[in-house]
Amino acid sequence: MTMPATMTAPRFAWRRGAGSVGLVLLTILLLAAILHDAVAPYPRGVSLNEPALQAPNLQHALGTDVLSRDLMSESLHALSVSMADAGMGFAVALAFGTLAGLLAAHLLGALGTGLRLFAGVVAAVPAILLAILLAVLLGYAQAAFAAGLAVAPAQFVRSFDRTRALLSGRQADYARASGITSIALLRRDINYTFVASLISLAARAFAAVTVALATMSFFGFGALPPARDLGLMIASARPVMDTAWWTIAAPMGLLVLVVLAAHLAAGFSESERP
Repeated sequence: MTMPATMTAPRFAWRRGAGSVGLVLLTILLLAAILHDAVAPYPRGVSLNEPALQAPNLQHALGTDVLSRDLMSESLHALSVSMADAGMGFAVALAFGTLAGLLAAHLLGALGTGLRLFAGVVAAVPAILLAILLAVLLGYAQAAFAAGLAVAPAQFVRSFDRTRALLSGRQADYARASGITSIALLRRDINYTFVASLISLAARAFAAVTVALATMSFFGFGALPPARDLGLMIASARPVMDTAWWTIAAPMGLLVLVVLAAHLAAGFSESERP
């Protein structure tokens, strides 16, 4: 009977190790975004008195773009915009998605079930399409808020279903039979969701919002110059990407790194332990 647990232990150990790596990497990227003015070799938007579209070299590790701007500097500045917007968006997704789903499952009864059905219908729409629609309605300055709202329905559905499953389980039945109040059960679930699983919930929402925002900016519905984010940098590199691959590789590489780190960090969760 102990064989399955023994066999699965390495898998869970790998998940925890990968989660720790992701969390460290995400922290480094966050610090680079916060300190971008200090760590970037050049200020934002500075055109150098040098030939444009230089390939990566000793002086410019990631090369230069079509306006002779240092791509390492521009990527770090864009990372700060992307992560700041994603931070705002994932806070919206957690509040209107995860927390709202948990409260609806506990407190709203049939109304909560109706909200769950509505959220399920909305979640069937691709998040990026919903984010673009909301950005058009709210204004491009609200792109981060729009992206968070677009991700929220799927978060709501997962949180609601998970909470209802816990409330219908034997442990909840035993708790109610022993006199534990509904408020105590609510407090237990809030502590479990937002304390034990906070890193996983935040990282998953952060990854989803980051992808949505980058895609919005790529299509012209997100960040606007001079506050370029990684998605806008990728879009601006399209005309020269065939002959100057480094112009798109720099922002794309950072974006992939952010999303990968967030997904790895999401594995660092109590709910995934054996």
